[in-house]
Amino acid sequence: MTKALIYCRVSSTRQKTQGSGLDSQEHLCRTYAADKGYEVEHVFPDDITGSDDDFMQRPGMVALLQYLKKHKKTDYVVIFDDLKRFARNTLAHLNMRLKLKEYGATVECPNYKFDDSPEGMFIETMFAAQGQLEAGQGARQTHQKMKARLEKGYWVFFKPVGYKYADGQGGGRVLVKDEPLASIVTEALEGFASGRFQTKAEVKYFLESQPEYPKGRDGKVHHQHVERVLTQLLYSGHLESEALGVSLRKAQHEPIITLETFHKIQERLKGNAYAPTRKDINEDFPLRGAVVCGDCNHPLTACWSKGKLRKYPYYLCHHKGCPSYRKSIPRDQLESEFETVLAKLQPTQGLFNAAEKMFRTLWAHKEQHQKSRSKALKTQLTQTQGKIDKLLDNILDAELSSVIKAYERKIKNLETDKLLIKEKMENCVTPNQPFDAMFEHAMTFLSNPLDIWASGHFDLKRLVLKLAFPAPLIYDRNTGVRTPEIALPFKYLTNFNTQKMKMAEREGFEPPVGLTPRLISSQVH
Repeated sequence: MTKALIYCRVSSTRQKTQGSGLDSQEHLCRTYAADKGYEVEHVFPDDITGSDDDFMQRPGMVALLQYLKKHKKTDYVVIFDDLKRFARNTLAHLNMRLKLKEYGATVECPNYKFDDSPEGMFIETMFAAQGQLEAGQGARQTHQKMKARLEKGYWVFFKPVGYKYADGQGGGRVLVKDEPLASIVTEALEGFASGRFQTKAEVKYFLESQPEYPKGRDGKVHHQHVERVLTQLLYSGHLESEALGVSLRKAQHEPIITLETFHKIQERLKGNAYAPTRKDINEDFPLRGAVVCGDCNHPLTACWSKGKLRKYPYYLCHHKGCPSYRKSIPRDQLESEFETVLAKLQPTQGLFNAAEKMFRTLWAHKEQHQKSRSKALKTQLTQTQGKIDKLLDNILDAELSSVIKAYERKIKNLETDKLLIKEKMENCVTPNQPFDAMFEHAMTFLSNPLDIWASGHFDLKRLVLKLAFPAPLIYDRNTGVRTPEIALPFKYLTNFNTQKMKMAEREGFEPPVGLTPRLISSQVH
């Protein structure tokens, strides 16, 4: 009996898993082989997208050719269910015919009779050209539809983590938040933008600590994935596509961060963050990575040192060439001095109450300021649009392509400015919650950072370090913890709490203040 090989092909894995394309093709080819009296020896399927220009990129076709080469002494009939499955590129079609002929195989289709005569080859070439035309027209139509969707603000490519596709009201699919992943990604992005996460490594460890977040086969979140997350414009509610020629614009899906936050992230990615978090930070040494050596300004590391009876915890500098290289600092000593510094940040109850009243006054002032700012942003938006209109007029008068490209670059930058201004206008609204609801946790933290640190929870300790100290603490083995840079709220509270007081005489005041001296501050605010 004549031996036959069957080749089946679908355009995507989805057609293989959700449809019956491969099974239908195989059934049709087997029926054809049975009618012809052929014995089917093997089936070679393909389910990859594209590869119309180079059939050697198809694993199934490569396996078929290798099989023919291995059994070159056997004359096989290769059966396709349709001529279009053969190739949708004229040149690839002819090359494949030559390759199969080289291995002594003939080609047959249930709906087409191959003929090697000049007339038959001409007709076959015309059919192949028609297939290439249809494929090109289909690709162009798909390209146009995708571009139209993008121009309307709908994403058409693979969804990023934190979003999923859902059916839109007007048809088509639209991105929607995928919780709890969306909240996890938001925390990671805002944390990196604000400095809570100083490096991409810290973002990586945060994502790995979330049980719901998808990870690789090794159970890790890879650095390339973190890079994609931090540079993903879609999270800001905007999109663009250079490949399809779609400029930056507001998208239809709900953002999980602001465009301003996205730009802050990109700016941070271009710079260098301090004190990168090490992978082996653990609960035994909460200050590790947050304290630097006073001699060389490199982050202190930590270790357990084995004694005669037990192990002892130490911080130490591991930077070669430093005068303090490998000179240990007892953990209890360093952390005790740190707690002394932290205790100085804790205001008295009376001072805290006064500060809270000040914050409430500032909150009311902020609400009024938002109204004025909204009006100024509207004026700024009008001015920016005016600049764009003027540049468009200049393009019409320009003749040199270099001048036109320069104008286009300026317009693109101004369009980005417009989106930022519009976003600021949307965010420039009066808060819909009262002061107490908005700042309950913040006020609790300001009132007792030492108590939060003393709670013993490792994550809370790291949070205190991030919120209270915007830069690493410096530790000198001789003098201890140097005066640290502290966050703005604590800075004002500390200055107000430590103002020097003195008696002021009545002379020099206009009008006179009476005979009793007054207690006043030596600092004027």
